[in-house]
Parts: sequence; C-alpha cells; structure tokens
Amino acid sequence: MTKLWTLITQLHSLAGPVLTLLYPLYASVVAIESPSKEDDDQWLSYWIIYSFLTLGEMVLQPALEWIPIWYEVKLLLAAWLVLPQFKGAAYLYGKLVRENIRRYATEKEKKEHKQEQVSPKKATGQEVSHWKQGEEEVC
Repeated sequence: MTKLWTLITQLHSLAGPVLTLLYPLYASVVAIESPSKEDDDQWLSYWIIYSFLTLGEMVLQPALEWIPIWYEVKLLLAAWLVLPQFKGAAYLYGKLVRENIRRYATEKEKKEHKQEQVSPKKATGQEVSHWKQGEEEVC
C-alpha cells in the first residue's frame, strides 16, 4: 500500500509541470509549424495567461499556502486553459486581457495624437500600430 501511495504522490507532483509546461511547449511548437493562425492565438494566449497566473501566485504565495487544495485548483485551471476542447486561455485572453490592452492602447494613442497636434513632429517613416475594434480602426 505504501508503494501505491508513493506512486500516486509522485504522479501528482509530475502532473503540474507536464500540464502547465511540457504539453503547452509541445503544442506551441506544433502551432508555430502549422499554417493555421487559430492555434497560434490559443498558445500565445495560454503563455500570457500562464504568466499572469504565475506572477499572481508569486505575490499571493503566503496566503495560498493556507489553502490546502490550491495545487489541485491550479491543476484544474491549467487543464481548462490547456485542453483544446475548452480553449480556456483564448477565452480568458479575449474577455480580460484584450479589452484592457485595447483600452490602454487607445488612451495612449489619443495622448500621442494630442501631443502631435500641439507640437508637430517629422515623420520617421516607421509604421504606426493600429488596434482594430470591430470594423473601425482606432489610431
């Protein structure tokens, strides 16, 4: 019985790195090599959300140590983010990250546009980035 318990705990400790790092790494390489853009979006979204999750976990580590099932909750969240049936990373990116980035980018570009009107600058020949929002482009 003790050998079985040891095996279960070892598999449990391996599940995190396999689910959060090894499989996404493999899937990201496959996505880069495929002609489809949809899987690229999924895996870029995953790495962005995973980074936020890891940073949040680092900051909240003292509090999370008091939650006995945190590791299991993290594994379930990672499974939801990773598994192609759910596409959780793309969903979270679309709902949380993209909207905030667009809002920040539009505010920043509006400020830059106002500064250009006050003090015109010479064009540098560099391409200006545009964030599409629906059918219209926001500069």
